[in-house]
Amino acid sequence: MAARAFDTPIADDGASLTGPWRAPQQMLAAQVYDGHVSIHDDAMAKKMGFKAATIEGPTHFSQFAPLCARLWGEAWFESGCISAHYRNAVSAGEEVQAIAAKPKDGDSQVDIRMVKRDGTEVLSGTASVGPAAAPTALDRRLRDELKPFADPVILHDVKVGMKTPRQTVRMDFDQNMGELYPFSLRDKLKVITEPSAFYEPERAGENKWGRAIIPFEMLSVLLQYSSRQDRLPIKGPAVGLFADQEIRLSAGPLFVGESYDLEREVVALSASRRTESVWVRTTVFDRHSNRTVVTMLLNLASIKESFAGYAEEHARLYG
Repeated sequence: MAARAFDTPIADDGASLTGPWRAPQQMLAAQVYDGHVSIHDDAMAKKMGFKAATIEGPTHFSQFAPLCARLWGEAWFESGCISAHYRNAVSAGEEVQAIAAKPKDGDSQVDIRMVKRDGTEVLSGTASVGPAAAPTALDRRLRDELKPFADPVILHDVKVGMKTPRQTVRMDFDQNMGELYPFSLRDKLKVITEPSAFYEPERAGENKWGRAIIPFEMLSVLLQYSSRQDRLPIKGPAVGLFADQEIRLSAGPLFVGESYDLEREVVALSASRRTESVWVRTTVFDRHSNRTVVTMLLNLASIKESFAGYAEEHARLYG
């Protein structure tokens, strides 16, 4: 199956698998977030200190899919997991390369990373299949690396344990995914870095499930595009970005045109010098059996300087 899933050329040096250099396309220039343009707009990105509009992080997950399918075959599409810390932004036109270590002694988890031509690390993390047998990159990050969050402003009213009501979501082939994701799956497949017959309704008979599956990177879109309905008490407007993300399939793949239920829970809060972060775990359920089919852990970081009057509000709250 893995050989038919992708035609991506992969280099194998015995210790790791390396994919080709790719230049992912920016598709979020028209994104509207909290009534303003996002970090994926050139002017806003430059205002926030980036050199140009950024590529959304999960776009890079596509480049790991052929490597993981080479390592684990069809199990990747059913129980694959990518757990990543985004380290440096990528702008349209920049080339990046995905690298995955090869498993040792039957391990079901490996280290992954992505780099630019100049060696800059874009992301680092882990990829795995099957039930969690070892802490993922974000498991370790949550446990060992988060700084105490003493004086929130943007997230002042957000509390760990908050949950959202269930929502129903689906992704049709020609469905525009809204203000957060102003494009369709068909649009994405025209430019996706690693095309596959498994993603195309017209060729669904070529995979074992007999249906078009949602690409790994587009799981993020499916799980996140309705998030503005959550009404978590996050103050704004403020510019946000994905700082960490983990997507784990437990009963995959997910299918084009299939409806799923989801709910979200705040599982952690953290801060850095420039950002306040809310960590949200989204759980997606099969509507018929109610079993969990995929989970996503997302660190959505709000840039402090993009929130008008941040310093004044901080002084009002904390003196």
